[in-house]
Amino acid sequence: VSAALKQGQVTPTELCQRCLSLIKKTKFLNAYITVSEEVALKQAEESEKRYKKGLSLGDLDGIPVAVKDNFSTAGIETTCASNMLKGYVPPYNATVVQKLLDQGALLMGKTNLDEFAMGALGSDTGGSTRNPAAHCGVVGLKPSYGLVSRHGLIPLVNSMDVPGILTRCVDDAAIVLGILAGHDPKDSTTIQDPVKPFTLPSLTDVSKLCIGIPKEYLTPELSSEVQSLWSKAANLFESEGAKVIEVSLPHTSYSIVCYHVLCTSEVASNMARFDGLEYGHRCDTDVSTEAMYAATRREGFNDVVRERILSGNFFLLKENYENYFVKAQKVRRLIARDFVNVFNSGVDVLLTPTTLSEAVPHTEFIREDNRTRSAQDDIFTQAVNMAGLPAVSVPMALSSQGLPIGLQFIGRAFCDQQLLTVAKWFEKRVQFPVIQLQELMDDCSSIFENEKLASVSLK
Repeated sequence: VSAALKQGQVTPTELCQRCLSLIKKTKFLNAYITVSEEVALKQAEESEKRYKKGLSLGDLDGIPVAVKDNFSTAGIETTCASNMLKGYVPPYNATVVQKLLDQGALLMGKTNLDEFAMGALGSDTGGSTRNPAAHCGVVGLKPSYGLVSRHGLIPLVNSMDVPGILTRCVDDAAIVLGILAGHDPKDSTTIQDPVKPFTLPSLTDVSKLCIGIPKEYLTPELSSEVQSLWSKAANLFESEGAKVIEVSLPHTSYSIVCYHVLCTSEVASNMARFDGLEYGHRCDTDVSTEAMYAATRREGFNDVVRERILSGNFFLLKENYENYFVKAQKVRRLIARDFVNVFNSGVDVLLTPTTLSEAVPHTEFIREDNRTRSAQDDIFTQAVNMAGLPAVSVPMALSSQGLPIGLQFIGRAFCDQQLLTVAKWFEKRVQFPVIQLQELMDDCSSIFENEKLASVSLK
């Protein structure tokens, strides 16, 4: 698309209008919370002027982007899909948003999410970029913790949150990462060393690579289709000369419980700021300050958020702190050490499933409660967040039901470029079918129309 813009085959305004049209036609998918049409068209106009003068800002100039609605956007409502922040308009942009805009990207709007990003639906705390990428047939990158600024990302779990990148191919993810990465004085957890934009080399020889297959990831819940594709991927690397070995991450079985304790504890701490006093929703109750607090939080948060706040506060109680929170932090260190030991043994990249199966039908999805579903969805992804490592989900094939299945690559800390280089090689070899948005949109529209007709006839 960037090449087409530079060659004049399409203008930024035409591209922007096409995207806005697609957003309107797929409104029934509820993908966007806010569509910033006027802002995007104005940005497209400015981009067009730059192209006419030969002053393009780079590969992202005139490229439409969407931002998850937990990243602050100046002058555009940022709700985290919660009643608590309904009507909240930040006075500043998140660092990652500002970096995209500085490169001439067009902000189409704010996309939907589980309330305050609590769930397996991007930012990435336990898999929230890689899981949807695997289910949707796109690339989902979770960079190393500290490589990309979290300033302006409304926090869920400060020690695990990472701005994630969703793109159609690995090269695009690398381009965006090159722009977003680097030190930010507004985020003390970002790296101090400068990071330059990079282009991924085309890897031709994988004979010097060592690919690790964690034996603990072969769980009974893993679908036979995903397991088969995982084996095929390992065989693909082996047939091309790479060394493929089984490795052990011995504390994997404790990771989901450890993640739950640490996640809910940090959630409880972060959610304390939403008290109805300074910003966000405030109830009408004026009996007392305590009653106002309680009613505001009851009205502002959904059941899932309230459950996690209650769990987190339980773990942080004085009598529970040592037995739960401190113990979970010790286990977290052991989990991180497992990865360090594997990479120190000579392994370059780990290859794992991203999800247990293809996307399940909605009727099956809602049978499980949120906690159980989240635990199932994050089983292969959350340990990476606790260890601060980079990971990327790459689509491999379509299931027997015609739904995408992705596999995950995990790299050494801050070796994101090496990780993406391997992922690019894999992407080229598997040749995952490009998803045709127009055909998909037509199929979705016809299904939606049939459902509407069926509901009318039932009435």
